[in-house]
Amino acid sequence: MTQNNQDAPKGSERNRQNKTLVPVVSAIGPSGEIIETVFDSKDDKPRLAIWRHGKAAILDSYCPDTATRYVPMRNIAALVEHNVVRLPQAPMDYGEVADLVEAIRAYIHKYVDVPDAFERLAANYVLLSWVHDRFNELPYLRRRGDYGTGKTRFLTVIGSICYKPIFAGGASTTSPIFHLLDQIGGTLIIDEADFRFSDESALIAKILNAGNVKGYPVLRSETSNGKDFVPRAFKVFGPKIIGMRGRYDDPALESRFLTETSSNPSLRADVPISLPSQQEADASILRNKLLMYRFTQFARFGDPKPLDVDQHAIEPRMHQILAPLLSVTEAQEDREAILAHAVAAQAALADARGQSLEAEVLTVIKKRMQAETGPGVSVQSIATDHARAFQDRSVKPVGARAMGHVVRTRLNVKTTKSHGVFIVPKLQGETLERLYRRYGVSDEDVALLAEKLGEITRVETGDVGEDGR
Repeated sequence: MTQNNQDAPKGSERNRQNKTLVPVVSAIGPSGEIIETVFDSKDDKPRLAIWRHGKAAILDSYCPDTATRYVPMRNIAALVEHNVVRLPQAPMDYGEVADLVEAIRAYIHKYVDVPDAFERLAANYVLLSWVHDRFNELPYLRRRGDYGTGKTRFLTVIGSICYKPIFAGGASTTSPIFHLLDQIGGTLIIDEADFRFSDESALIAKILNAGNVKGYPVLRSETSNGKDFVPRAFKVFGPKIIGMRGRYDDPALESRFLTETSSNPSLRADVPISLPSQQEADASILRNKLLMYRFTQFARFGDPKPLDVDQHAIEPRMHQILAPLLSVTEAQEDREAILAHAVAAQAALADARGQSLEAEVLTVIKKRMQAETGPGVSVQSIATDHARAFQDRSVKPVGARAMGHVVRTRLNVKTTKSHGVFIVPKLQGETLERLYRRYGVSDEDVALLAEKLGEITRVETGDVGEDGR
């Protein structure tokens, strides 16, 4: 399906003089044509693959009109040769989408040891990366575990077949990453261990915070003379695959990840201990097929459809990041595996929240509200009950002033003043109900708290005396 230069679209190689040169790695042309840089290792030369009117052509440059000539970005060859970026050689037929997904799964299974559900999720994430610019929000993919549990293998194998993967491990600072993302776009492949220093880690977090929603660049100052600094906006939107040992302290950032956690340093018997050269050959073929997937499927996608799942099982943020992934997922078995992974992740998140200070405070508030006959519950009483019930978990009890801070800033619940004291008003009931659901605070938790405070005595079934009373 690929044309050579002699079969180029009309006007693409003619009258090239006096045209404005536009260096690109990827672009959408003025008539909707898809332009992608390809790189053939046989002659180490980048060219442009053009998808126009249902046909593909490989050109040295492309002229869509009388004023413009697209050419490959100048330094792209050096980046490819040093394995910073990996590109396809030419579009290749992939058969049906189901055939392509199975080929991706077989490739992942051959070189990486991950659970079946996450293998399916990762295969469809690869598809999403090749059409990600049709969506406004994206999830990130993450492998978490200690050293020796396969994080680097995971990044290398899956990253190699994603859309324009940028391998950031060789960067000594984050500055080149900002420039590469801005110029190339594509999929950022990054191991947290490569950026151990706090300043660099903070900058990576900025990229991750802004990079999953379209239209939110990161602002940085640049200078050419060391004196005059000019603000510049760097585009950082795109898929990202992360390897890390721990987790981020920011819950909002954590919620962007689809994570597989591994504690097993051993591999399946059929997985090679060291990656053979065949891995890159296999990846190259898949990149070619995935380029054709982008060409043929790009126009299909747009606004993702809402998920048909229980809104209490999966929170709005998870809905938001899963919708694009499930939009490209066709097989029902894959969809079910992805949703099962998401529900399990949501349950783990709820369990973590349930052990937090916020959950403790909400349990106290819920207990107090059930018995309150006045306009609300005083912050002082919340602090007193919390200190009595949870003092074994805290080095220092949370006083009334600090408790007010927790209620207002960490739970975002408004307090008002009544008869000289601050209270959580009953008018905040709807907000509190949402928070109870979010943190998994139930009536059973309230009963356990009341028992702990000595307000009730629990009698279990069969707990009777010898005389039956």
